[in-house]
Amino acid sequence: MKPINVAMIGLSAALYAVVGILTSLGIVSPVVGVVRFWPAVIIPAVFSVLFGPWVGGVGAAIGIFISDMVFPGHGIALLSLTVGVPANFLGFFIIGYISKMKLKFRDVAISLGGGCIILISTVYLVTANLIPSDIASIFIAVFIISYAIILAVGYRFREWLSYEVASVIGLGVGSAWIGFGLWLYSQIFPLPLALGWERYAPFWASFLWFVWTFSTEIPFLTAVVPPILKACYKAFPFLKPLEEHKG
Repeated sequence: MKPINVAMIGLSAALYAVVGILTSLGIVSPVVGVVRFWPAVIIPAVFSVLFGPWVGGVGAAIGIFISDMVFPGHGIALLSLTVGVPANFLGFFIIGYISKMKLKFRDVAISLGGGCIILISTVYLVTANLIPSDIASIFIAVFIISYAIILAVGYRFREWLSYEVASVIGLGVGSAWIGFGLWLYSQIFPLPLALGWERYAPFWASFLWFVWTFSTEIPFLTAVVPPILKACYKAFPFLKPLEEHKG
């Protein structure tokens, strides 16, 4: 890894932790608690696109661990290392990786059909009485809206198509890890801040954690990050992808 990448990991981690603590406003997910309001996701997303997936992923992992350990974080290292850290690493690594691809609108529209597997699985969980129908409806609605974001923004702003797809997929993976990770953690250890579900949270709570994480962070990733990236490219042209340099 180049020295510049190591430096950017440190800068990204520090900014992520500080901005996260300052902007979370003490808000946590309703009903199930634990997960904070987190607009700071714009920090590692920008670093992921500008400097690559390893910078974004490692910087996010370190940054979230610091913020978890410092007030008003939960202060439980094991919870952070098993849920928050891997979720952030995977999510922003994926964003940095996919955003570098040159995706075409038609390819994206076709590939999104694979998401039908998730929808079918959710319907199955409802019929098997593993999750309430109202929770499943919210989950499916967020899922469909994310599709609409990719298609609408990608069609209107073709230059950001790969990034928009990366944001939805990366945040989806990270949110899923958080949702199911917290549920699994609660089966073994007590959760902090949970309202009545410190131990043995119901399985469907994982879907609520997923929806809260995804729906509160996706607007910042899809709407705020592209203008920041555009400004960075204008101020520092050498950060643009090689294809844009040649063009």
